[in-house]
Amino acid sequence: MRLSERLASADDTSDVPRPRPPVVDRPVTARPQPAPQSAPSSAPAPAAPAPAARRTRPAPPPVPTRGRVRRPNDPTEGLDEVDALKLKVRNATVASLGPELSQADNIAEARVRQEIEAHLEEALRGNRSLTMSPTERAVFVEQSLADMLGWGALSPLLRDPAVTEIMCNNHREIWVEKGGRIERSDVRFPSEGAYRTVIDRMLAGVGRRVDESSPMADGRLPDGSRINAVLPPLSVRGPVLTIRRFPDKAMTVTDLIARESLSQDAAVFLEAAVRGKCNVLVSGGTGTGKTTLLNVLSSFIPEDERVITVEDAAELRLSQPHVVVLEARPANIEGAGEVSIRDLVRNALRMRPDRIVVGEVRDAAALDMLQAMNTGHEGSLTTVHANTPRDALSRIETMVLFSGLDLPLRAIREQVASAIDLIVQLERRPDGARVVNYITEVQGREGETITLQDIYRRTPGGRLEATGLRPSVAEKMAERGVTLPATHFRGPNGPTADPGFASRVRRPR
Repeated sequence: MRLSERLASADDTSDVPRPRPPVVDRPVTARPQPAPQSAPSSAPAPAAPAPAARRTRPAPPPVPTRGRVRRPNDPTEGLDEVDALKLKVRNATVASLGPELSQADNIAEARVRQEIEAHLEEALRGNRSLTMSPTERAVFVEQSLADMLGWGALSPLLRDPAVTEIMCNNHREIWVEKGGRIERSDVRFPSEGAYRTVIDRMLAGVGRRVDESSPMADGRLPDGSRINAVLPPLSVRGPVLTIRRFPDKAMTVTDLIARESLSQDAAVFLEAAVRGKCNVLVSGGTGTGKTTLLNVLSSFIPEDERVITVEDAAELRLSQPHVVVLEARPANIEGAGEVSIRDLVRNALRMRPDRIVVGEVRDAAALDMLQAMNTGHEGSLTTVHANTPRDALSRIETMVLFSGLDLPLRAIREQVASAIDLIVQLERRPDGARVVNYITEVQGREGETITLQDIYRRTPGGRLEATGLRPSVAEKMAERGVTLPATHFRGPNGPTADPGFASRVRRPR
């Protein structure tokens, strides 16, 4: 249909009344409609619709509040008055100091303390309902200072020499170990943000970080304490931080004898074994004192030998003058740059070591460690997680299989039997005491079985005594100028020790 025809048809229907749309902004007045000219049977014209009424949403009922009014996105919501005040003072101090706080090593502690005291005084003037005594103010300032420059709420626990382990399940649930027993601490963080800041600061000291893309990390503190952090989603209830502390002064063999962890005769024998270049494997469960005993055994190494230590996190503290410390490195965020224990053990063989001390073998590095012990690097020391001496050998065999090499079990057992001379088995008692249960010699193989012989064994009465059997490694020790008389292994009624060694291991007073 052409445009002219459509216009003509529109003129023909102009007499039919149609409703007019209402005007929103102006009042609408109805116009008189002409009478219809069509047949009587035609329908009457519909009336114009009334403007739609606007709907109003009813006001929400008032939310009952108790105490102070909670504002949306209030960072202090759910905190008590002291924690809320601490967060307010901290934010004000951070705002005033700015980026200087990122350089915690360079900023003066006195300046930060002055800012905290000034903002605390201002906050107390604005809140008359909260009062603090001078002692409470001093404690508040110290805690705020530790939160900004130190380890926050964990600072008093890290200063307590009786605390050997700190276990943070979340920012408000912290457990500690004292005297071998675990108990819950009253210490807590004011918020999860402050908790995360302390975790990041601890790991940043060793060049490591933890985030959602890499939610697990290991590290160490400047005092040698070992730390492990796990973040959500791996930890469901929030970030988890575990700190294994070591005494400020490394324990000596005299300390172990005084605590009855080791007998004097056994200490004399272990010193002779280390000086005689026997390969020693320290075995035990978690928290049994493997690293402590490894430190003590390493102290027996002569000072004129070159010692290379390999660890996940450097914990050993050797007193010899010629020590090289190697530490493994995890992969970066791109998944590259990882340096494993196995890589370091293989590289240590090229560094002209007299002894290699591996903090712990837990993977295919066991194969490289056995090869090092069998290729001229005798007198090496390492640790492994196991409950008995026999289980320790089984774990070594299993970890060798992790290497991916298609080695027959017979060849692996030959390597193990020829490499390891002694196994020192540790145990943690129900009362928290860490003791040596067995000193076992690896004598060789009989068919498909590695034969073991106990040299020292802890009796039901709790004493570590000789079994009366002379170890075959005594001949190996004698070849290197270290001798022990046969009477040393006679048992409970035998003499205590050779005078030459008894002068080195004195009885505690």
